[in-house]
Amino acid sequence: MKVLADTSVWSLALRRKEQSETTRKLADLILLSLVVMIGPVRQELLSGISNENTFLKLKGKLEVFDDFPIATSEYETAARFHNICRKNGVQGSHTDFLICAAAHNNSLLIFTTDMDFYGFAKHLPIRLLQ
Repeated sequence: MKVLADTSVWSLALRRKEQSETTRKLADLILLSLVVMIGPVRQELLSGISNENTFLKLKGKLEVFDDFPIATSEYETAARFHNICRKNGVQGSHTDFLICAAAHNNSLLIFTTDMDFYGFAKHLPIRLLQ
């Protein structure tokens, strides 16, 4: 099954020199061609990098991953998910809900270290990689 890796996982893997269980798991999934990238995660990873050389290096590393297509239905589902969570007192970013929607609508697991997704999972039909 394909896995949509959240920004938190990519950040951990790309910024740390030492291997963690999370970075090893991401590497294994990449080797098995099971990792999915979406444009908003790519944007989050590249945002805030003021050094142009660092930006270009990271951009180059990420270019090997094609963007998984996001359809109108994903944006609509993301809005619905936001409304469901907000009604239940759970806050999240637009990108987080788009990740949830893309994963749900395309039968993808979500790979994250962001505990917010565990809160979303209490109210949304998403599946997290354990």
